[in-house]
Amino acid sequence: MSDQEERPENGLRKELPAELPPRAPAPRPASEPAPAEPGPEQAAQPQLTGRQRLIDGLWPPRLTRAQLIVALLLFGLGFGLAVQVASNSDGDSALRGARQEDLVRILDELDDRTQRLEDEKQGLEKQRQELQSSSDQAAEARRQTAEKERQLGILAGTVGATGPGITMTVQDTKGAVESDMLLDAIQELRAAGAEAIEVNGVRVVANTYFSDTDGSVAVDGNKINAPYRFQVIGKPQDLEPALNIPGGVVQSLEKEQATVSVERSDKIVVDALRQAKLPDYARSSSR
Repeated sequence: MSDQEERPENGLRKELPAELPPRAPAPRPASEPAPAEPGPEQAAQPQLTGRQRLIDGLWPPRLTRAQLIVALLLFGLGFGLAVQVASNSDGDSALRGARQEDLVRILDELDDRTQRLEDEKQGLEKQRQELQSSSDQAAEARRQTAEKERQLGILAGTVGATGPGITMTVQDTKGAVESDMLLDAIQELRAAGAEAIEVNGVRVVANTYFSDTDGSVAVDGNKINAPYRFQVIGKPQDLEPALNIPGGVVQSLEKEQATVSVERSDKIVVDALRQAKLPDYARSSSR
């Protein structure tokens, strides 16, 4: 039994292959360089973290031409915005330095102007309603046409006018008041709602101009001398505050050592007239 048990075991061992020798490395072509073995310095170099690699990538900065152009454009845009903000701040400096009473007066004047525009709007709407509801629309239209003609005559200076308003007198003993200062006064009065203005007997209309001539002032070519007397028809509660606002007409004239007095009146007469002049080229487009 022992011989028979050994035979199969010897036969199984004979069938198993012998251990293979280790395979030799494949030959490397002559053109391919041999891989460099890590030196002691590389082996000792520490491994960088992700944050350190990010910092190494961002600093020192490596600017391209496109990035430099974008940076210059952004700088120009920022500089322009800074200049704009500075200019707006300079324009508001006068209001910042104003007293509380002056600011309240300016707000009241703006409210008055808004109210005048609202009243004018309501008047126009009333006229429209009267035209639509009048039994005799032709007669109503003629009445409104006559009223409009009278109003336009006052504005054109062809008819006299009377009503409440103010009288402003400018004493100029130094001779420092010039035509542009008087023109500023006219513009301020118009903005405040003046309906008829007369200066030293000369009617002021839409095309009136002021000029300096021979050391004095001329209105539409008519020479006038100090004291300059403005007769203005309008709402006194609007006209006088408009002249006395901070940095306004009165303060500008007083800086030139002129004396300005403003008086309210319930009746101002503006009777200086202008001759109606037909236009040379303009014609009515209505048919």
